[in-house]
Amino acid sequence: MFSKLIYRNAKRSRKENVIYFATLVTAVASFYIILSLGRQDIILFLKEFESDAIDKLLAQMPIVYLFALFLLFFLTLFANRYQLNRRGKEFGLYLMLGMRKERLVLQLLAEGVVTSVLALIGGILIGGFLAEIISLTVSKIVGQGIIGHQISFSISAIIFTIIGFLFIQSLALIILGRRLFHQEVQQLLYEQMDKIQDMGHLKGNVFNLLIGAALLGVAYWLVLYRFMDFGGLLLFVALALGILGTIFFMSGFGRLLGLLTGLSERKSTKALHTFTLRQFQENVANKSTSVAVTSILITLSIILLADGASTFIGLESTFTRNSSIYDFTVNGNDQKVEQFLASEKMVSYVEDLNYLEIGHMKDQGERGENDLPLSLVDWSELREQLIMALPSKYQEQLLSGEMQGYTISSENPEALNLFGILEIDATTPYLIPESSYNELLETIGAKPLNLQADEMVLYFNPDFMPMDNVDSFPVLDHILEKAENSGQSLLSINDQAMYIRPSIPMKGLVADRSAEITSAFIVSDPMFEQYLNAETYASYWNFRIPQRLQDQQGLMIPMMEAREILISSGFGFESYLQNFGRKLFYVVAGSYATLYVGFLFLIIACTVLALQFLTQMKQTGRRYVTLSMLGAKRKQMKKSMHKQVMLTFLLPMSIAAVSGAVGIKAMISFVMINVDDEVLLYPIALTFAAIVIAILVIYGVAVARSADHEIDKLRWKPNID
Repeated sequence: MFSKLIYRNAKRSRKENVIYFATLVTAVASFYIILSLGRQDIILFLKEFESDAIDKLLAQMPIVYLFALFLLFFLTLFANRYQLNRRGKEFGLYLMLGMRKERLVLQLLAEGVVTSVLALIGGILIGGFLAEIISLTVSKIVGQGIIGHQISFSISAIIFTIIGFLFIQSLALIILGRRLFHQEVQQLLYEQMDKIQDMGHLKGNVFNLLIGAALLGVAYWLVLYRFMDFGGLLLFVALALGILGTIFFMSGFGRLLGLLTGLSERKSTKALHTFTLRQFQENVANKSTSVAVTSILITLSIILLADGASTFIGLESTFTRNSSIYDFTVNGNDQKVEQFLASEKMVSYVEDLNYLEIGHMKDQGERGENDLPLSLVDWSELREQLIMALPSKYQEQLLSGEMQGYTISSENPEALNLFGILEIDATTPYLIPESSYNELLETIGAKPLNLQADEMVLYFNPDFMPMDNVDSFPVLDHILEKAENSGQSLLSINDQAMYIRPSIPMKGLVADRSAEITSAFIVSDPMFEQYLNAETYASYWNFRIPQRLQDQQGLMIPMMEAREILISSGFGFESYLQNFGRKLFYVVAGSYATLYVGFLFLIIACTVLALQFLTQMKQTGRRYVTLSMLGAKRKQMKKSMHKQVMLTFLLPMSIAAVSGAVGIKAMISFVMINVDDEVLLYPIALTFAAIVIAILVIYGVAVARSADHEIDKLRWKPNID
């Protein structure tokens, strides 16, 4: 009999309070999703190339798990407290009929276990489905077929999900059971009396409202214009001011809502207009702190989701090969490597084979000031031209000797970056023979160089240049074209005048990072042999996957197959997959946890708003009975209640939207959120905005339906229909 009572009560509670049960299912699903990350396709793929980084990422997941555990504990505690308050009269009747308090608490715990088991089953199934969808979606984005898809079902994730959820659920029930144990029968039977609403004084409320608005204004100003001052420390000041400002604003605004009822006397008695505003005011005024907290959580959610969206925008650039040409670079004995690449098992994967030679230029063999070797390169004319192309403040710093070091940055003028690179590299520059670079140009369909004996090219590695467009150096090209038209030589090697060819395509020399050079001189083959320092000589074999295979299977499958063959060969090599995997890791690391916490904040805020509204309605239920006795129809009361739900969600959301927009604008301005690709920005931003709105609407509809059910219980009252 006792077990049937437990099962029946648990079933009834789930049906009557969908939001309560949905909260528990959401907690379970969120635990599973974050814990199953290590089993997802993209993580398994990245482990092939970024195993150390992935291990570090997964090692941080327990921290995210504990953080989620901490947040969801308070969410389940709040949800369970609402559930117990709703059933107070029922528990009082049990005690009146002779049930001991110990048995009542045991019944409560047993019902919690039944509900928890069902929530675990539903949450794990939903979480597993969502984890699978996430895994498949990301795999599709990066190119289906990178690796064979594997089911991301994780036993360890299930175990830790069960442990974590049962722990917070049990702890919440024990805390609330202890509270129930100490309540008297009268308190349970007659429920909680309506609280006397302290609306304060008009002057005090106006003061709170103005103080809140002022604090929010200062916080917005700090975020927009002083975001990075003092190493970003002012951000914490702005955050504190924003939190206080939101709390003060909500407190003042909530208590002043009553003034709205007097602004339109014509509507004050129409469609329960006054009653609706008074109910809304009561729900906000004495609970302004919790409403403010939900607004802050929604603000953080908006910013985190925007950050995650920007990371996904950056995902597109992960697959864009602006400067990379080759898929593989192989090191080793020249003849043996060439024979292996031409072998039967490898030849079908090789196209556009390029033999790259590189090495430092030798010096004069003598020592100058500071015991440094004397360079064969004299670039004083080019140096002077670059200085003249600098803005005046940089010219003064260089000429006065105030500039001691050189920082290569996207924030610098082009001429300053080029000056800094050449100042460092031009003493003993890297040399590249014309023949090697001509093969690269042929691969991309560009014209060969055909250098004369007194011609050269300044090469700047696009992989290490902090510039958006490395194929174009407007300042340098202008200097070189002007010199070419006047027949002026801006550089000499061993007292031989050299003419620099302008406007040459700059592409990556290797597949990834085996040749980590910033700049080089591309010279004729005889000059390369003449001035090469043999001790620094290095050579590489580069090749691409044939276009035929890419059209048939995509790029990733043949690359993985070629990689396996190269591993078995014993030759040292690198592939574009390493560069690709490195970029993809930053996307995964920068988006998964961010989006997870963002959605978690949003779910918590919506659940708190929902349960707070339902709690207030339960406490003021007698007012709806009174309305029915005064002649109000059920349809009118439901319409009033629907307006209350809408206002309850819109108030914190409106402030959160403003604060979130300010935060996003600041992060965009300080390049903490990437919006380079505006074509992708707006669809993704709209998608995430639609998701936020959809979640708010879902919770709002659920609250409205639950409140409708409470009003429907009043059918027996006269005149209600």
